[in-house]
Amino acid sequence: MADSKTASQTTLYWRIMQSLFWLIGAGILFCLLFFPSIGLLLFWNILIPVAPALLVVSTGLWRNICPLATTALLPRHFGLSKRKKLKPNQSGILGLIAVIMLFLIVPLRHAVFNNNGPATAALIISLTTIGVAVGFRYEWKSAWCSGLCPIHPVERLYGGNSFISIPNMHCDLCANCVVPCPDSTRNLDTGHYVKMRAQRISNFLITGGLPGFIWGWFHVPDQNKLSTAAAFAGVYTIPLLGLLTTLLFYRILQLTVKSKNGRALTGLFAASAVSCYYWYRLPGLFGFGYLGRDGLLLDINGLIPGWTVHALAGGLVCFFFYWLVIRINSRRSWLIRPEFAKRHELNERKLAAKTVTVDR
Repeated sequence: MADSKTASQTTLYWRIMQSLFWLIGAGILFCLLFFPSIGLLLFWNILIPVAPALLVVSTGLWRNICPLATTALLPRHFGLSKRKKLKPNQSGILGLIAVIMLFLIVPLRHAVFNNNGPATAALIISLTTIGVAVGFRYEWKSAWCSGLCPIHPVERLYGGNSFISIPNMHCDLCANCVVPCPDSTRNLDTGHYVKMRAQRISNFLITGGLPGFIWGWFHVPDQNKLSTAAAFAGVYTIPLLGLLTTLLFYRILQLTVKSKNGRALTGLFAASAVSCYYWYRLPGLFGFGYLGRDGLLLDINGLIPGWTVHALAGGLVCFFFYWLVIRINSRRSWLIRPEFAKRHELNERKLAAKTVTVDR
């Protein structure tokens, strides 16, 4: 009885937290539409810069509270989903589409989204609509959170050494909707259970290409007006060149490093990607970026020496390499797997049979 009460209290606390973050997300969306300057600041310069570090330390926390995930799973929570299961090749294709979406959407920040609140809102609404639509058809997180979501490939790359496993507060029973379950599989990384060609391609692209892609992205300034198609396409040039460069380097290392060191190689490239992000992003947030006021949160240039911000960024780089490369793997899953639905059904039948026997 005490365990049941504790579980109910835990669920209540998480529901409150999910609701709070959903309201925060809705508030940001409202600001993007009607107060664009505030919305852009909140979304691109506060929420997004925090996300990569959170994914490294506790991917499961984000998986529990992501407002888009909460919305996409509403059909399942309310019993409106058809609960179809994806075939393994379908899951692989969705994962590849997610990686492609990531590489297509992110450069458009420079062209459109960083300076256009309604356009950013339209992007969020479009992704949410897709998430809800597939949620009406497919079981739990299989089609969106573990499939089409463009953040999921980054979760898998960064989340290989999670700090703690926390309760899964979306899936009340495990329906084996995707194998392996990214939430419940211990020691998960981008190379885990790779059988389909689409999976191999998507994992290769995200692991090997993300560091160079991020480096290239930070060498493209925001554009207020793009008058030609060539100028519009130009926001992709340097990020894609960076992607191809580190992808080639990654392939060379794949061919030379022993297979038993594959996880260490993945950790090295994951640490390189997230470190590159904060090496450029942190100074830019506080007025020390070399692309002027792009991505500015609070201008403290002139109030403190520039080396202090760069030292902080360097400290983060050291932390990420320690966490993802040097630190002993925790062998934890992001979330604690709930009881299997089939086992739960069997136990319920056994309990019902015992009850009938006692009544007789």
